[in-house]
Amino acid sequence: MAPDILAEITGMLVEIVGDEYLLAEEVTMKTTFNEDLALESVEFVALAELLHHRYGADVDLMGFLAEKDMDAILAMSVGELVTHIGRITRSSLARARVPAGGSPASAG
Repeated sequence: MAPDILAEITGMLVEIVGDEYLLAEEVTMKTTFNEDLALESVEFVALAELLHHRYGADVDLMGFLAEKDMDAILAMSVGELVTHIGRITRSSLARARVPAGGSPASAG
């Protein structure tokens, strides 16, 4: 699942900052938003909107960032966001598989 999420985030970043800029920087799990991509706050807002549109309200980038201190935000990697989205989407899928009043073991 992580490679798919990484590819989707890379596509969103291309949409936000432009293909010309990202061609010079391969986006990997270790790529940082601040140092490597130099993402501005307005670009984070645009990314949050695209993530919300793609993954729904459960993926709240601004809420995720609010839980971090400034140093952690500045050092945050694309991989941290990919992992966060993967965790949220797996949890959402698990909830969707559980019938009303049932348990995960009885789903399916």
